[in-house]
Amino acid sequence: MSSSLELLWMLAEHLLLTGLPGAAAVLLATRRGLRSVPLLLAVALVASGSVAMLSFWLYYADPTLGQTGSFFFVFGSVLLIGWCWREGVERAVLRRLAVPVALWASASAFVLFLGFVHGGTAEPLVTAATRFSFPLPGDNELPRYFADYFYVHGHVGTPPPFASWLSSDRPPLQIGYVLAQRPFGWDTPGLHYEVLALVGQQLWIFGMWAVLCAARLTPRTRGLVMLAAIVSDVAIVNSFFVWPKLIAAAFALAALAMVLSPDWTRCRRDPRAGALFAALCALALLAHGSSVFFILPLLGLAALRGMPNLAWIGAAIVAGIVLLAPWSAYQRYADPPGDRLLKWSLAGFVGIDERGALETIVDSYREAGVSGTLKNKWGNFTQIVGQEETERAVREAVDEVSASNPGKALIPLRSVRFFDLLPFLGLLLIGPVAMLVARVRGRPGGPDWRFAVSGLGFCVIATVVWALLMFGTPAGKTIIHVSSFALPMLSVAVCVAGACAVDRRLGLGLVLANVTVVLLLYVPALAPPAGSSYSAVAAVIAAVALAAIGRLSLWPPPDRAA
Repeated sequence: MSSSLELLWMLAEHLLLTGLPGAAAVLLATRRGLRSVPLLLAVALVASGSVAMLSFWLYYADPTLGQTGSFFFVFGSVLLIGWCWREGVERAVLRRLAVPVALWASASAFVLFLGFVHGGTAEPLVTAATRFSFPLPGDNELPRYFADYFYVHGHVGTPPPFASWLSSDRPPLQIGYVLAQRPFGWDTPGLHYEVLALVGQQLWIFGMWAVLCAARLTPRTRGLVMLAAIVSDVAIVNSFFVWPKLIAAAFALAALAMVLSPDWTRCRRDPRAGALFAALCALALLAHGSSVFFILPLLGLAALRGMPNLAWIGAAIVAGIVLLAPWSAYQRYADPPGDRLLKWSLAGFVGIDERGALETIVDSYREAGVSGTLKNKWGNFTQIVGQEETERAVREAVDEVSASNPGKALIPLRSVRFFDLLPFLGLLLIGPVAMLVARVRGRPGGPDWRFAVSGLGFCVIATVVWALLMFGTPAGKTIIHVSSFALPMLSVAVCVAGACAVDRRLGLGLVLANVTVVLLLYVPALAPPAGSSYSAVAAVIAAVALAAIGRLSLWPPPDRAA
């Protein structure tokens, strides 16, 4: 009971601390006349991410300066919120943001208490690495490790490597979130870190909501998309195992929302919108470099939707330089070379040597030759389909059931959905199939259909870009977690919207069936901590949070539907 109450307190604390800068920015933007929900959510995310990055650089300059900044950002946000509220804000606009905020809080509670339903708070990062998956590497601890160094030492010296990973090898945005909130609550085992990082991962909900509002999906379809996405493998596993990949998806999705929005015609002539778009893309890259696989096709879509003017492009370049240049300088001069992930993904090289990234890429392709390169790229596409992996997982699961080990049967099924894109989508792939049948029989219309068609095209193009850029050996192949998580989450949205566009009952049945499958896969604790047992309190809180997600998704308040 006390453990669950402690978790509730930490959750409330870090929801508040994470949300304050974004809330202040939204209120200020509404005071200045901004009314578009997608743009307001983009402003909130940029404010949140910018505060995190500024916190990182303040701590790097001097830990005392960083701690001062942490308090300034919190109390400054509170004062700004109070001033805006006193001066008056348009509450109808704020009501339109209430549902995504409630979903963010409910989804954070659901994953947090589902993750710790069998205990494990004494070693939270170990629990997070095993609770929903096979044992994962220590990537979830990297941001905390380097945050610990900068919190004490700032720029003095060079952080010691973490299991051969340099501080420059991984982008610093999550480190910034950790540093910004660390003065307000910390513990040695890492429970505060786990909770605040989990809350940060769930920011993807705002990016997804922005996309669905920009596409003008019907309220019921929007709700079904959110339910399917929140209760999905990617959201559950990668929110609890807190590597910074869903944070990156939040900014990438919000950037996509700007392009899809009806406001794009006006925005592409406004330099402020150019700076906002570039900041979203830069923050996505500062969260995780794999965002580039989503941003490249997004830039193509933006040009197709209407080329921005020169003032927009200039503002975007300046914003990008302001955010990205300091980190590039850190990688080059403070802890070089900082290109290990680039070599890993684009050259299939996992070792450490003195070659530059470009030289390594050229050498790898020269060594593979034309035939080897074609084989590697084909392997990337077959990895995405995951047919062999799925067949193997099903056989292993059947064998475990036959051996009276039903719990162990879940392990291979979880694994294949963790790695491969199409198996992850699973039942939801019925949506695009239904779209094809409906298209042959007639010409469906409406916003759900238009979004499903255009979104499907974008997902296909983004997948092809991803498969062609990844080198393709076992070290650099197209498994989900080396892509931008914006891609699988957007794919969920497209599949659900397509099913709903064909038949509302099909969409509802498909989402409920997929949610049931996901819960059956991830509710059981297959590797519980020694001496632990299921917590009834944690289970109840997780169930209540799930019920709230269902209520908000399936029956949103009519006056709050964006």
